Amino acid sequence: MDIVSQAKLLMLNLGAAPVMWLMIALSIISFAIIVERCLFFFAARCDFAALAAAFTRDLASSDYRAARELLESSRSFEAAVVLAGLVEAERGASAAREALAGASAVQRGKLDKRLGFLGTLGNNAPFVGLFGTVIGIILAFEELAQAGANAAATTGVMSSIAEALVATAIGLFVAIPAVAAYNAFQRKIRAIGANAEALSHVLLVHLERDQPRAERHETQRPEHNARLHAPHLVSRNAEGV
Repeated sequence: MDIVSQAKLLMLNLGAAPVMWLMIALSIISFAIIVERCLFFFAARCDFAALAAAFTRDLASSDYRAARELLESSRSFEAAVVLAGLVEAERGASAAREALAGASAVQRGKLDKRLGFLGTLGNNAPFVGLFGTVIGIILAFEELAQAGANAAATTGVMSSIAEALVATAIGLFVAIPAVAAYNAFQRKIRAIGANAEALSHVLLVHLERDQPRAERHETQRPEHNARLHAPHLVSRNAEGV
């Protein structure tokens, strides 16, 4: 028996039912992920306009403690990203920028969690359904070949074709919600990323504004700088006086 006959025999014995059950199981997993992600994003919702306004106001007055308390009280992903940069604000704008990049990558991983399954399922579910359709068509032609051109073959052939069409319908039923949810979540993630980037730029601008002030303040303290760079000279001058 050649490989074509073996494959046809396997499909005839298998039927389209296992493919349909597989698609139903995948659809249950898909809907569970969609519900979980919806609850996940809903729990982290916030009024971003109010958050940005309050954060900008605190930074404008250089009240970094109030800005930190504001971010810590927020459940949003944007606040979690910017908070990481604010924690490193004392070490300068460069350290804050690196902390923002790292926190952004961490939060992006949390946002993208399980979405790869939805994207893969949405792209491949129609093909799995098509596989069930092919099996149904093979069954229909096999029954037609065995029964011959008589009225008795009509019922079996129509039943196999109907089974094939059901497999296609199930594949589309699984794929369409998965693709729609995946696109919706991706739009939400892009919006969150844009908001976090906007707040990050606000923080960095204020840090770069305040850093030169601190440096000028240090340079205006010659006695402090002299002690820092040449403490033995300062002590000698003090003894001479």
